[in-house]
Amino acid sequence: MEISSPRFKALAVSLGFTFWFFIISSTLGFFSIEITLAFIVIVFPIMQFLALKVSKALDVFAIYNTKFFLGMLFVIVISVYGLLFRLMKIDMLRTKDKDTYWLSLEDQKPSRIYKQY
Repeated sequence: MEISSPRFKALAVSLGFTFWFFIISSTLGFFSIEITLAFIVIVFPIMQFLALKVSKALDVFAIYNTKFFLGMLFVIVISVYGLLFRLMKIDMLRTKDKDTYWLSLEDQKPSRIYKQY
């Protein structure tokens, strides 16, 4: 973001603000298209007007917003996989033999063993 133009930074941060406005208003239960459009109409021109003056602050906000968003995305993806595995009764650690977690190497045929490179 440091080499991007201030106008592009303002656009990215405006989109970030809109995203968080949508998330927070949906969570609190007062989301509507009209309020969101009004927010966009107010925020975008203000950010574009102040882009040159607050360029450094936009860098900081964009970095923290990206870190938080990607962290939440990672947590949500892992949680969804965990829930799906629980619902589908998939246990990645157990084999068909319920007595042990270990694979039996004696039962493996040489034709099923592949080179791992």
